[in-house]
Amino acid sequence: MASQIPIALILSLALTLPFAHGREVVCEELPAELCAFAVSSAGKRCVVESYRPAGGETAYQCRVSDVSVERMVDWVETDECVAACGADRGSVGISSDALLDPHFTEKLCSPQCYENCPNLIDLYYNLAAGEGVVLSHLCEARRVNPIRAMAELHSAAAAPSATELSTISSLNSDSVAGAPTSDVAAVVPAPAISDDVTAAASPSDVSQYSADPSFDELDADPVPVPATSPTAFFDDDEGEDAEFI
Repeated sequence: MASQIPIALILSLALTLPFAHGREVVCEELPAELCAFAVSSAGKRCVVESYRPAGGETAYQCRVSDVSVERMVDWVETDECVAACGADRGSVGISSDALLDPHFTEKLCSPQCYENCPNLIDLYYNLAAGEGVVLSHLCEARRVNPIRAMAELHSAAAAPSATELSTISSLNSDSVAGAPTSDVAAVVPAPAISDDVTAAASPSDVSQYSADPSFDELDADPVPVPATSPTAFFDDDEGEDAEFI
């Protein structure tokens, strides 16, 4: 008869493996030391929060965040993946700051982490995207030139995010819209030059700017001529007393 698996081993595996076999994960019920990187049954990431009771020392508790995870629920990250990826279960909140640490990104991009720990890769993939960086590109760049890859990551982190740029653009638009008319320069098109005041000259029609038909098919942009000397467009034999309407 096959030997029975010791009950102690089963309990040990149940405590160390992710809660993915029918056990519901509720963030508020997890101990703080298992909270970070966990995913609730509702598909929300759990997050460690600090608080200080009245007259007491700083304590930590597990809370549910607004960050959703696709195709993954009821998950508590394994110690193996935490170690392989260089993650820290004691981290408070969810932040991309760890990506700026070259030692962390080295472990995160290692095959042991990148190919075997989808939960942590999903988390830091989205955090990197928030900084304008694609994690797979960062890992590839690290293999080629680690120093340059980290320099580009620091540069991306220092640049304003898409949300900040959108806010700045909105503020600038509101400022221009609310400014007095005298403060906003109006763009007034130059009057068309034509010997017929009833006809509107087309800016692309070069013939309107020359009395010589040989210039009608020029491809060059029309050069505006000062309106103070309209006689320059006509032959001298028409006389200096010609009337212009």
